[in-house]
Amino acid sequence: MKDTGNSRRYMKYLSALIFTSCVLLITPLPTPQNGTQDATIKAQSVAAKSDDWPYFLGPLQTGISAETNLIDEFPEEGPALLWEKKIGTGYSAPSILGNQLIIHHRPDANRKSKEVIECLTADTGKLLWKYEYDSDFRDPYGYNNGPRCSPLLTPKYCYTFGAQGKLYCLNLKDGKLVWHRDCLKEFDVPPGFFGVGSTPILEGNQLIVMVGGKPNSGMVSFDALTGKTLWENVGKKVWDGTSTGWERMPVYQWRGANIKLSSYSSPLAVTIHGKRHLLCLMRQGLVSLDPKDGSVNFKYWFRSMINDSVNAARPVVVDDKIFLSAAYEVGSALLQVNPEGKSYKELWRNPTNMMTHWSTTIHHKGYLYGFSGRHERGATMRCVRLSDGKVMWETDGTAPVIGKVKRNQLTGQFQWINSGKPAPWPFYGRGSAILADNKFIVLGERGTLAIVKVDPDQFHEVCRTSFPQIKYPSWTAPVLAHKKLYLRSESHVLCLDFDKNSQKNK
Repeated sequence: MKDTGNSRRYMKYLSALIFTSCVLLITPLPTPQNGTQDATIKAQSVAAKSDDWPYFLGPLQTGISAETNLIDEFPEEGPALLWEKKIGTGYSAPSILGNQLIIHHRPDANRKSKEVIECLTADTGKLLWKYEYDSDFRDPYGYNNGPRCSPLLTPKYCYTFGAQGKLYCLNLKDGKLVWHRDCLKEFDVPPGFFGVGSTPILEGNQLIVMVGGKPNSGMVSFDALTGKTLWENVGKKVWDGTSTGWERMPVYQWRGANIKLSSYSSPLAVTIHGKRHLLCLMRQGLVSLDPKDGSVNFKYWFRSMINDSVNAARPVVVDDKIFLSAAYEVGSALLQVNPEGKSYKELWRNPTNMMTHWSTTIHHKGYLYGFSGRHERGATMRCVRLSDGKVMWETDGTAPVIGKVKRNQLTGQFQWINSGKPAPWPFYGRGSAILADNKFIVLGERGTLAIVKVDPDQFHEVCRTSFPQIKYPSWTAPVLAHKKLYLRSESHVLCLDFDKNSQKNK
């Protein structure tokens, strides 16, 4: 994306006004890919409709929705607010099945408090039931202490995974306990950087969880109906002696003490060349397991040399190719799985083209759209060509509002120059996006909500707005269900009307 001298000076001016220094945090993390010919992702034994959003990143776990007839543009004040609810802290996205919405949060951030699972009516926000349990989790880096993983819903059950590794199965109808496991107590799990953040998935009758237990319980399969352990794998046996490509440590040596196995990337199950693969981007790298018994198909070292680093974005699968990306000087890589399903080819690797911090990249017709950058300042939304990793365009989000906004010196907030009304933050930062109705719905980390065209040739923002309840840090991806958009911050959940027909009738 080309820039003029004036644009650069203005952007430099805006950047200088931003005084917040941002560090990493993971949000509900994971995603597979739809629209492919060979790689397929089954519906996880869940009778979900295409306009439901029953688990992290939607019905296909890709951040892509099949919904249509959504609004193409909204005024400065944004789409209609249908309802809002004040909630506790956390980064978990709400999940929706039918007219039931489940939100997992922590109302009281003090040391002795509870994590709460609440069921609301998705159209009105009315409370149907809630379940709570004790939690004394404290984020070691000072981020909020709420849950990071999104609920997983089936017609009968609701599964949640808390910040302390407490795994719960509740009846979706009334919230009564079915079973639970305390994974951090039952498995040898070293403390994570930011708590537990990898959302479980369902594969048939298995609930598959990135537990991170040593020495070989990185991934664990539980019976979805009873909670019984079915198999466990990934740890010392998988990673000890693995080639890293690092000059100072070409071969990884397992040292035992405090070895972290889990990441913040959710696993995903796909079919490639007729073979089922459970793809798990662990802290050390990618491992493909046979979901039936947890046996290893192949592995690929993919991690930063920086100790305080994480993998957080989910792998993206396109036909027989797997795209991986991470921040912390890692970059991205494209692997091609061989027909026998036990090996792969590295098609390309690039340290700078896409450095995804946590929001999973979206694939559309041969191009990857996502957010690159470790910190808010310097982060950009990018389009990368899948075939060779070339960056087609990038933007920090300021171009559409250059000359249209200014900062209020008293409040520190931005306002529209023409009206003096509050304006959305100019920069996207480390944002997130979902794709629906041939448009991206983008949420910047300071609450900027935008509609962006799907175009590999150039960045084109159609409109933007913001809501005061959705402010920094807005690290939870938007959720779309039944033509309603749900936004979650550290203090609120909002339901917005995204129905094009509703807008026409006004």
